[in-house]
Amino acid sequence: MGGGAIAADRQGLARAAAVTRLADLILALHAAYVGFVVGGLGLIWLGIWRRWRWVRHFWFRLLHLAAIALVALEAFAGIACPLTVLESWLRWEQEPAQGFVARWVHAILFWDLPAWAFTLLYIAFALVTLLTWQRWPPSRPAGATTAQRPG
Repeated sequence: MGGGAIAADRQGLARAAAVTRLADLILALHAAYVGFVVGGLGLIWLGIWRRWRWVRHFWFRLLHLAAIALVALEAFAGIACPLTVLESWLRWEQEPAQGFVARWVHAILFWDLPAWAFTLLYIAFALVTLLTWQRWPPSRPAGATTAQRPG
């Protein structure tokens, strides 16, 4: 094997390693998003019970509601999750063998269920989040005033 072929092999391996790292980063971002949505609701409930003030922070609660609403709307519209699509595209030519952490995160995030089951799950989770917002509303943002009715 000549020097050019070895250099090309090294470049190919370096490129494959960089793509794998990028796919792993996307997977980690996806896991963080799921953790925020699922863990966030659990922390909101626990915080309401424990009277933690931060779980009623308006912007935290709005971001949490928006995060699950986006997932539910994508599922309802039949749009694939962009993070899943990007990660799959990055991994399309790779062997299925992955690192230990990536393999377990994949197993936790991606279940083998029909699409309708996920759509139902996401919509139900969004509704529970919305009902939580209504039952235990967040605090008003700093500087917000209530509208007063004319006399």
